[in-house]
Amino acid sequence: MSRALLAAVAAGALLAPAAGRAAAPPSAPPIGKASPVAAAAPTPPRKASPEERAAADRLDPLARAAFWGREADIDPTDAVAGVHLATALRALGQYDAAIQASGRVLVLAPRDTDALMETARAYIAKGDGFYAIDPLQQAQAQAPRDWRPLSLLGIAYAQVKRDADAQAVWRQALALSPDNPSVLSNMAMEMAATGDVAGAEPLLRRAAAQPGASLTVRQDLSLVLGLEGKLGEAEEILRRDLPPAEADADLAYLQAASSGRGAAPTADATPTRTWASVKNGGS
Repeated sequence: MSRALLAAVAAGALLAPAAGRAAAPPSAPPIGKASPVAAAAPTPPRKASPEERAAADRLDPLARAAFWGREADIDPTDAVAGVHLATALRALGQYDAAIQASGRVLVLAPRDTDALMETARAYIAKGDGFYAIDPLQQAQAQAPRDWRPLSLLGIAYAQVKRDADAQAVWRQALALSPDNPSVLSNMAMEMAATGDVAGAEPLLRRAAAQPGASLTVRQDLSLVLGLEGKLGEAEEILRRDLPPAEADADLAYLQAASSGRGAAPTADATPTRTWASVKNGGS
């Protein structure tokens, strides 16, 4: 064999693995250092930012329920998420689920005023005002200067036909928040529901005159005016606040109801706003 050929064979033997031996595996990374091909750990879910939460409150109830349900799942101790979830579920008519959502908050925070009131709202909306009384009394004890538990408590009392107690707590609410349009409207509509339509009118006029009066307060006033036979004034309010089709429907009801002047609105009344709707979760 020539010297050149011998040199080539020797060089190949140095580069190739020895016969009968497997090639050595690649060396493992040093202890304490992660392998570059190791799978990354899953990122834990992130709670929404304050801006995202504020935007969620402008969504429709179904989207709000989904958003706040996710927030409550991420952090079951988040009382704000739990209360907002209950509110959204109540708006969807899922009253039992709303009670469960606010109840989970109360397990961890039994004195949470917002959770107590949201529990009560769901019971009232369900028509079980009796079960709203205790949480509202607790909420009122926690926040004695807050008119809202008293306003809701009046609705709960009205649902169980404790009319004198309802008027008493509404007067307490007005002492804390004079001329509050929501409280005045609740008082007036309960009076109308028990037959005192004429007595309800001045309270509703007073409520509607307040800067913070809502659309529903003005609709309450139009309803009572219509039941008294004051259809012209009722129509002015309805035409100003409602689309034509809704205003026409309410006026048709009022024209029929006013033939029995002084009759009180009932649970099967058809206008946009009735005392039945107030009792089903109003504040």
